[in-house]
Formats: sequence, structure tokens, C-alpha cells
Amino acid sequence: MNESVPTVRRAPRFFASLNQRDRRLLLACFSMAALLAVVVAVIAPREDDGDPTPSSFSSSSHGAKAAYLALARSGYRVERSERPLDELAAESDAHTVLILAEPYPGNTAAARKPVSTILEHGGRVLATGLAGAALLPDEQAARNPQSFLPECQAQPEGFGPLADSGSIHIRPAALWHTSRPEQRAQYTCAGNAVVVSYPAGKGEVIWWASSLPLENAAIARDGNLALLLNSIGTAENTRIVWDESLHAEARGLWSYAKGTPVYLLWAQLALVAFLLVLSYGRRSGPVLPDPVVARDVQLEFVYSLGALYHKAGATNTIVKIAYDRFRLMLGLRTGTSGAGSVAERTQEVISLVNARAGHAVSGLQPEIQSCEDAATDAESTSPRRTLSLVRSLWQYEQQMKHRRTRSQETEETSGRT
Repeated sequence: MNESVPTVRRAPRFFASLNQRDRRLLLACFSMAALLAVVVAVIAPREDDGDPTPSSFSSSSHGAKAAYLALARSGYRVERSERPLDELAAESDAHTVLILAEPYPGNTAAARKPVSTILEHGGRVLATGLAGAALLPDEQAARNPQSFLPECQAQPEGFGPLADSGSIHIRPAALWHTSRPEQRAQYTCAGNAVVVSYPAGKGEVIWWASSLPLENAAIARDGNLALLLNSIGTAENTRIVWDESLHAEARGLWSYAKGTPVYLLWAQLALVAFLLVLSYGRRSGPVLPDPVVARDVQLEFVYSLGALYHKAGATNTIVKIAYDRFRLMLGLRTGTSGAGSVAERTQEVISLVNARAGHAVSGLQPEIQSCEDAATDAESTSPRRTLSLVRSLWQYEQQMKHRRTRSQETEETSGRT
């Protein structure tokens, strides 16, 4: 009789499709990721406690998250709004309560009209600080002239829902000058109004000198929470809108390009546009012929020959060539051979030049003598002196050519006569 052997089922292994080495590597990666998450959570920078913005999102000392949560747990219908105030003003009614806690000063100009619209619809506006007062109609707030602003335990003035909140703690960053009878000072500090209420349109305005009573660090002190609740009113049919759209600097569309390479793209496009205009202008401009340089000898050959003479220092050779050419021109025109000693040749050239010029040419004697010396002397002449001698020979030659042309014209005129 055969006994059946029980089948032992093995528990499924973690990632059974992987071998043992790969599983260890994967577990090590998971462990490192978990450890990194814990380290980041521990050493991550906490929320900046020095931010003075009383935002309902902030849990810092100056934030207003505790006030927002207290309103929500007290049965109020409260909501945050990051939409433009124009949209909120269009749907506001007598049950709307708008909280403007220290708005950003740069956003107040465009928000005055929506706030007035909410008040015209019968809503209530709770604004704090000097920037909040700038949004209100008929505002009479001014900055506190004291440089140091300590907290003040404000005392109620008279009787009413707001004054029944008891003493409150507030930092009077601004003061309200109640010059109109409908504007009632509900709380004062040192004789200055720090909590004011007055009717506006069909609604009501409530202003605090600062947002300290609703901040996280002070909302539980004395009558601060009671002041907030009394400023809002009953919870029945009340819609509280905590505005967050004015807690940031208003940014235009192009402000999002800051810190991006968009500006470099515009610079590249401007450069391409400039090159296109330049190429179009050169292509579409007037067509001018290339300048024609009249020359008997290629300038490249002249430059090469001049560089060769300069490198060799053969200044005397240049003078000799120019002087031999000048004497050859004299010989062809006068029939002389130019033979004889140096002194005889020199005197002969001087006589011929004077004769052809019709008068004694000044400075001719030293010039011709220098040419004879340079042509026969082995010592090099300075480049400046060489240029002067060659230029003088050329001028003498031009004078004689001019003299000959005038003589021919005179003879032709006499023959015709």
C-alpha cells in the first residue's frame, strides 16, 4: 500500500523572476531611497517664520492658518480664493464677507473697484493694515509715525458687537483719523483709533490697524478670536471668502520669463533680423562697377621687387637704376654719349638739365653729385635719402618733358602763321 507524500508548497519569493543578486541590488536601492526620504524630511528647511504675510495657508507665527481652521470648525462656510476680485465681486451678495488680511501694496490700485462693488451688493469687508485701508472707500488711515511699534492692549469704545469682544492685543502699524460721524472707532490705543467700522454702500466696512488679532501667535490671546468672530457676524447663511490673490506681487506675462533663456532667444532673433536686413540691403542696393586701376606694371611685381631691395639693403642700386635711366633719356634727346670721368659726366648732366630748363636749376649740383656718388659708392644710402634722390630725378624729367611739349606747340604755331 503506497502512502502519498504530502506536497510542500513554497512561499512565493520576492520578485521570483529575478535572480538573487538582482533582488539584493533592488532591495538596496529601495532602502537607499527610503533613507534619503527620511533624511530630506528631517533636514528640509521649515517654513520661514519671518514671513509677515497673514496667509491662511501659513502655519508660521504671522500666518493665519489657525484662524481659518477655527472658522471652519465653528460652523462657518469659509473658503480661500485665489481668483481675481472681479470674479468674486460679480457673484457677491449681502451674505458675502471678504477678508483682506494685509494685501500686497502693489495690488491695491486694481482691487479698489471690486471691493466697492462688493459693498454696493451689501457685502461686508474686513481689511487690515495700511494696505488694506487703501482698498476701502472713504478711508482715513495713515502710517503710524512711531518707528518702533510695540503691541498695544486696545480697549473698547462704547457698546456694540465689536466692543463686546473685550480687550484685544494689536500692533498699530497704522492709525485711523475718524473725521466723519458714520465712522466709529470701536477700539483705541493711546487715544488713536485702531479698530473702525462704518457703512459703505449697502454693506459695512470693518478695519483693523494690523492683522495681529488673527495671526497664529496671537489669536488665542484675550479677546482676539472674539473680535474676529464679531467682525464676521453670525454663521447663518454667511459665506466667508479669505482672499489670497492679493498676497503675492502682481506679475505680468513677461515676468515668468525671468531666469529663463527667453531673453537670449530674443537677442538671437534680433541678430538674425539685423543680418537679414544687411544682406537685403547689400543685395538690393545700386550696382557699381569695380574701380579700374590704370597701371602698366602689375603692383604685385612692384611690391615683390621693393621688398627684395629692402631686404637686401640695395638702396644704391635703386639710385643707380634711376640715374642711368635719367642719363639715357638725356642722351636720347641731346645726342650725347655720357662717356668720361665721374666729374665730366656730372658736369655734362648739369649743363644739359640747365639748358633744357632754360635757366639754372637751383639745387641741381648737389642732387646730381649725390646720384653719381650713390651709383658708384659701395656704402648704402639711407632709404629716406634714396627716395628723395629718385623723386628729384623724376621731377627734372617731368620739367624737361613739359618744356619740350611747349616748344613743339610754339613751333607748330609759328609754322601755321
